[in-house]
Order: sequence, then C-alpha cells, then structure tokens
Amino acid sequence: MNWIMQPWPWWVSGVLVGLTVPLLYILVGKGFGISTSLQQIGAMCAPNSKLDYLRSYDRQVGIWTLVFVVGIAIGGFVATHLLSSAPIEFLPSSYYSFGGAIRLLIGGFLIGFGTRYAGGCTSGHSITGISNLNWPSLVATVFFFVGGLAVTWGLGAFLFS
Repeated sequence: MNWIMQPWPWWVSGVLVGLTVPLLYILVGKGFGISTSLQQIGAMCAPNSKLDYLRSYDRQVGIWTLVFVVGIAIGGFVATHLLSSAPIEFLPSSYYSFGGAIRLLIGGFLIGFGTRYAGGCTSGHSITGISNLNWPSLVATVFFFVGGLAVTWGLGAFLFS
C-alpha cells in the first residue's frame, strides 16, 4: 500500500491520463474535455436563455460531462486526503484574502473566456485534439504553454509578488 501513498512517476501518470482518451471513446463514445461541462451548467441554469449557445444545448446528452467532472473532484479529494502521506492544502494561504479572491476571479474569467474563444480547454485540445491529429489543437497547445511561460516568468512575477 506504500506505493500508492507516494507520487507516481510522470510516465505512469501520463500513460494513465493518455488512456482516458481511448477509454472514453470506447466506453462512452465521447471525447475527453472538461469545458463542455460549463456549457452544461449554463444550459441547466438558464434553459430559456436568449443565447443560442445555451438554449440549443442538449442537456440530456451532455449530463455525462457533469458526472465526469464530479468524478474528477472526488478522485482528487480521495487522492489528496486518503491516499497521500501528507494532505495537500486546497489553496495557498495567500489566496485567502480579498486580493487573492480578486486574482482568482480574474483568472477564472480569463480561463473561461479563453476556453470558449479557443473552442476547448487545455485537456480537450492537448490530449484529445492532438491525439486526433487536429492541427488547431496543436497550435492552441503551443500557445497555452507560451501564455503559461509568459505569466510565470513575466507578468505573474509582477502581479503575484
């Protein structure tokens, strides 16, 4: 049981994440991605919306995305609280302040906007899109990394110090 309490090597975790793509295609007939769950939540909360994006979304067909996201959240909780030698904190203490909440709100908005604008999230493009040899997904993934590096080594040091 000790092996499960330690971090796994990247190549084991990477293979397991990579296997989710064919397993979802085989078992459910769906592509891997998280951002569609946001559309599902919006469509459930506003079924009579004037936005065609929400009104025309088939809530019955898309309910699996919410089950998938809830499973990810439960799996993350179990891994960090029950299968870890030292539980991991939910957020660093610097985010439990007004400034931290504002940064999270702005970051969440930018991620949500970028996800919709890019036609999918990082997992959808980087894992599913590239495995399907989708050229726009490769371009999106490159720029996800470029943006991450720019914030980490540039703008992020200015904003979060």
